[in-house]
Amino acid sequence: MSQYVSRLGRRSPATPSRLRLPYRRPRRVAMLSVHTSPLHQPGTGDAGGMNVYIVELAQRLAALNIEVEIFTRATTAAVPPAVQLAPGVLVRHVDAGPYEGLAKEDLPAQLCAFTHGVMQAWAGHRPGYYDLVHSHYWLSGHVGWLAAQRWGVPLVHAMHTMAKVKNANLAAGDTPEPPARVIGETQIVDAADRLIANTTEEAEELVRHYAADPGKVAVVHPGVNLDRFRTADGRAAARARLALPQDALVPLFAGRIQPLKAPDVLLRAVAALLDRRPELRSRIVVPVVGGPSGSGLAKPEGLQKLAARLGIADVVRFRPPVGQEQLADWFRAASVLVVPSYSESFGLVAIEAQATGTPVLAAAVGGLPVAVRDGETGFLVQGHDPAAYARVLARFADDPALTPRMGAAAARHAQSFGWDRAAGATAEVYTAALHAHRRRVRSHHG
Repeated sequence: MSQYVSRLGRRSPATPSRLRLPYRRPRRVAMLSVHTSPLHQPGTGDAGGMNVYIVELAQRLAALNIEVEIFTRATTAAVPPAVQLAPGVLVRHVDAGPYEGLAKEDLPAQLCAFTHGVMQAWAGHRPGYYDLVHSHYWLSGHVGWLAAQRWGVPLVHAMHTMAKVKNANLAAGDTPEPPARVIGETQIVDAADRLIANTTEEAEELVRHYAADPGKVAVVHPGVNLDRFRTADGRAAARARLALPQDALVPLFAGRIQPLKAPDVLLRAVAALLDRRPELRSRIVVPVVGGPSGSGLAKPEGLQKLAARLGIADVVRFRPPVGQEQLADWFRAASVLVVPSYSESFGLVAIEAQATGTPVLAAAVGGLPVAVRDGETGFLVQGHDPAAYARVLARFADDPALTPRMGAAAARHAQSFGWDRAAGATAEVYTAALHAHRRRVRSHHG
């Protein structure tokens, strides 16, 4: 990791004081989240970990005296143009395209309209109002690239996911990301002053797949809200609140229901386990908490039908997406959170569940090997063979002490992923981007 973070412009103690002046933090950041609003409920539509990331990061940056204005697309006529999310955090709703029924795939055609809305908001301010642009996901990156150029400020970009990585790890029947996205991401990588990667692996993918300059890539692990996701009053109390049997094996899936997230792998694993161990049927409950999203919208009932076909409809409980407080309760109640995704830039739910004292069974993809310590805070599985997941679930069924033992280690592990640390590291990236941008402008004019 050090090779990516080493060039972030950190001062050595020997730096003369007069040279420290340029290392100032931005006062106000324009944050762009075109396709998903920070005000939307995670687990619905396109709202997921990125929503949580933006909200938590913005609030912690504001606590560091960096004001954040988040620009997002208005998805209903009822929302006001600006909403105060927290002190120092403003959400601006931009009209771009019809409010309802616009799929993420249709959004590139609305980027011009969105950029216009961002420029209109900026036009009402004095020059130099925003010090820096921080864009999230490639759609926002295109708007950010134009805005940063127009305003003469640096662009910091976070990919969150990458087309080339997703296309290399597609679920069966899932739609590949279009070439236009690959081209768009390549342009943003070239244009950005700094790129924020969730993990060292993601940093390496940016360099390998998109020829990113390693000196521009910084690794900042996402955080977890440790006040909300905590062990609290324990597993038994959470199960009582959610009407789950106290002695049941509860493997939980929480997230958007789409092929990429592979909830079907969990259902097939449970079916395989019950085929081999029919006596477990009376003490297994499988909650699936989330709503259809992305290519999963084409078959919203697909997972329910699969459960019926596999003969396990009696043990699976489908629940709609829930708020963060109740999600924490589902995590606490579970024996194990199952994250069988085909591609995951970080896997925020894995850290959130561990913070509540619940181990995680995850695919060894993307950032999940950073989030989960294999054999200590959970288990990592190579590939997506349901039988491999079934074998791990059998271990939890046979050893009731495994959940509390691994859960205690998981809760300790999650403590190192607080949002304050992530915000501090992000502020350092901003400072380095400002410094590099000023240096470039000076050499250009010199």
